[in-house]
Amino acid sequence: MDHELPEYADPKQRPRYLGLATFMRADYAETPDGIEIGMIGVPYDGGVTNRPGARHGPREVRNQSSLMRTVNQATGVCPYDLARIADLGDIFAERPFALEGAHERIGRGFMDVVDAGVVPLTCGGDHSITLPILRAVGKGAPVGLVHIDAHADTGGDYSGSRFHHGAPFRVAAEEGVLDPRRCCQIGIRGTLYTPDMWEFSHTSGMRVIPIEEFEDIGWRAAINEAKRIAGDGPTYVSFDIDALDPAFAPGTGTPEAGGLTMREALRMIRELHDLNLVGADMVEVSPPFDPSGVTALNGATIMFELLCVLAQAVALRRG
Repeated sequence: MDHELPEYADPKQRPRYLGLATFMRADYAETPDGIEIGMIGVPYDGGVTNRPGARHGPREVRNQSSLMRTVNQATGVCPYDLARIADLGDIFAERPFALEGAHERIGRGFMDVVDAGVVPLTCGGDHSITLPILRAVGKGAPVGLVHIDAHADTGGDYSGSRFHHGAPFRVAAEEGVLDPRRCCQIGIRGTLYTPDMWEFSHTSGMRVIPIEEFEDIGWRAAINEAKRIAGDGPTYVSFDIDALDPAFAPGTGTPEAGGLTMREALRMIRELHDLNLVGADMVEVSPPFDPSGVTALNGATIMFELLCVLAQAVALRRG
């Protein structure tokens, strides 16, 4: 179709209420061929332990991401100038009621993405989906992790299962796809069932920065510590929306008072631009608990910041 205004040839430059909702209004691609960064939805919440609804996260985050423009005003980065980016649609569990089978199916989808040389940027879904993603990105060698969350997610069995959203990083470390000594967890807070609920984080060598320490040292020192821990090896970033204070993200399954502000979160993510990033996710947006849409909007904003630093990492590796 011809356009009277030539800039409208690019869908990302058109009015944001037009067109089908893809992540950031990026092109939709059926296959990963020729793509360097693939934005992917995983509408699955079979691993939640309390409030469900994160299965609806990818659709609403796609909708709110229409508000994202193309240039990061703070950093000057236009990710589309640095990498070939597309929305690759959803990787979903065809049999969602069997948790381990669902993870296996999700994992096969991400294996295909990673084998095609694509860096995945994922929108969940509950945090249990990070386990099959780590199985894909860490299959050759264990990856490091920058993990921003209210919960360490290194728990043990819950109601007879070890594959819930409170344990993906423990299982990933035990399976050898995550190097706990290169893992930093930021923003941990809230009440516990037992004093040793997150014991695995400490005994395995993960660096845990609880919210009290974060407040004392500030966001810059916290993210610099995370970068030091991650080093120059392949690193994954996982951002649980409940890392934010419920004032900024009421629509999530396990909200915890006293969390990060959006400004702190955005500034930390921007500092990751020089890491060897091999993927990232933003999880646990549950739209049914937030009719206002602000949680999904903040989730989309986090995803855009992650997209920028992933694009910078791709460009650095390409030289």
